[in-house]
This record gives sequence, structure tokens and C-alpha cells, in this order.
Amino acid sequence: MISRQQLNDYYQALLRPEAYADYCPNGLQIEGTEQINRIAFAVSASRDSINQAVENKADALVVHHGLFWTFHGAKALTGSFAKRVYPLVKNSINLFGYHLPLDGHPEIGNAATLGQLINCTQQQPFGDYKGSATGIKGVLEQQLTPSELQQKLQAVLNHNVILATPDNKALIRSVGIITGGANSEWRLAEKEQLDAYITGEISEHDWHESQEAGIHMFAGGHNATEQFGIKALMEQTRKQFAMDCFFIGSENPA
Repeated sequence: MISRQQLNDYYQALLRPEAYADYCPNGLQIEGTEQINRIAFAVSASRDSINQAVENKADALVVHHGLFWTFHGAKALTGSFAKRVYPLVKNSINLFGYHLPLDGHPEIGNAATLGQLINCTQQQPFGDYKGSATGIKGVLEQQLTPSELQQKLQAVLNHNVILATPDNKALIRSVGIITGGANSEWRLAEKEQLDAYITGEISEHDWHESQEAGIHMFAGGHNATEQFGIKALMEQTRKQFAMDCFFIGSENPA
């Protein structure tokens, strides 16, 4: 058993949310019970993940995508939003959310952990959101063709990967990774003269423009590319506190 304050302090020191100009509150979003015995982890605070946290008697739910975003503005506690909030409050479950701090962490971040899984070495900070890196760049241990890297990513992500490539016979060595909805950031890969860019989403115009700029762009799904950071945070938490922790997956194909 640990206290809510202990968990909050540990995440504050590990993830340093104050270093990011994020568009959501990072840290404790809904206050629940003071003593924590069991912790659930999920990519997003969806109704399904919240209900599973309740059913499995979690005292805290830790997510990458929390409930409150500046682009939503003030929201009434009605409808589907209320059905997410009320079960947490009713069951005294603490909700912790870490967005950009979990994207950009150099060791357990979404990009860093995905890079490790595809054997991307010499990792360095990559990306610039209001002065903060939100991903990594590095080099592959073994050069791969675009199709080979696409297949490798699909195996790691267990998800279809969209590929936009200027030359399917080229060899890829250097890559930049920013997970989730960072589709427009392929231009940073072009600026830094990287071979390829990996993210979660891709738009119609990015598919054309990235390959026309000479960048091999891979989009493996927002949820799929952002599952590894929260899993790494779960393992860190388990080791730090010897806690009972469990992960709640999502069938979200996007």
C-alpha cells in the first residue's frame, strides 16, 4: 500500500510535467482514495477502461490520454462525459494523466520504447512542441527497405501500418519517431535530413507531401503507437513500489 501523495510525487519526479507546455493538466486529474493498493493503466480514460478499473477494484487509473483538454473548453458533467467521470468519483478511484511528458521521456516515453522495439539505437531527443522534445530520433541497427520496416512495425504494433515512400527499394538507416497524432511533424524529419518518420496518424495530404519531399513515412495507429509508454510506466511503478498493477488494452483501430 502507498499513499496517493507518494504516487503523485514519484510521477512528478520521473516525468517532469512542468517542463512541457501541454494542452491538458498533467498529474492527478480526479482525486480518489488516499491509500492505493492496486493500479490500472490504459492508453486512454475511456468509458471502457474506467469500467474495467472499477470492476477490477483499482484504487488508481493511470493513463496517457486523460479527461480534460483545453481544446474542449469548459464541459458540463452530462451525457457520455458524465458517464466517464461518475464511476471514478463514486468508487473513489484516483485518475492520473500524463500526455506530452509520457510522449517525450527519453527512456520510458512512447517514442523511446517503440524505438527500442524496432532496434533503433543512438536515440536523441526529436520534435519541438513549444520548446520541448516529444519524440526521439536514431539509427536502425540494420538498414531496412521501406517494406521491411513496415512489416517490422506491423509485427510490433499488431496493427496495420500505412506507408508513404518515395522509393520502395531504398535503404532506411535514420528515423524520427513521434507517436500518436503528430502526422505533420514529418517536416522535422525532412529538416534534419532523416530517412524516415514514424507516427500514429496520416492525412491525405501528408501521404503525398512526405514522399514528394523524400521522406519514408509510416503511420501505425494513434492508440497502437502509444501503448508502450504507459506499459513502461506500469513496469516502473511495479518495480518502485512492488504494487499490484495491470494493463487495460483497447480495441481502438485508429
